[in-house]
Amino acid sequence: MTSKWIAVAALIATLGIPVVAGAHGAHVHKVMGTVSSIDGNNITVKTTDGKTVMVTMDAKTKVTQGTTKLTPISVKEGLRIVAEGTEKDGTVTAATVKIGTASVSAAR
Repeated sequence: MTSKWIAVAALIATLGIPVVAGAHGAHVHKVMGTVSSIDGNNITVKTTDGKTVMVTMDAKTKVTQGTTKLTPISVKEGLRIVAEGTEKDGTVTAATVKIGTASVSAAR
């Protein structure tokens, strides 16, 4: 009888491992690059490796430049940013957006 329970427990554990391994939970994604366009709360960022990533700001997004707190309207085309947040379906919902302190031309 005990060996049957051990076999059942082993089977349940074996079947449950792929479920646990597949669910990686929400972790922070970082997007670094230059704002190439803005459409409402959606920012298109050209990353440092040349890819394009959509970043969405919401009411909870904190925007800063250095130690100065700003509003989302402060994010403009051409600015360098670092956005951090959760990713879903290729779009990052930003918890934070940090605007670079140097201009793009000065950084080159």
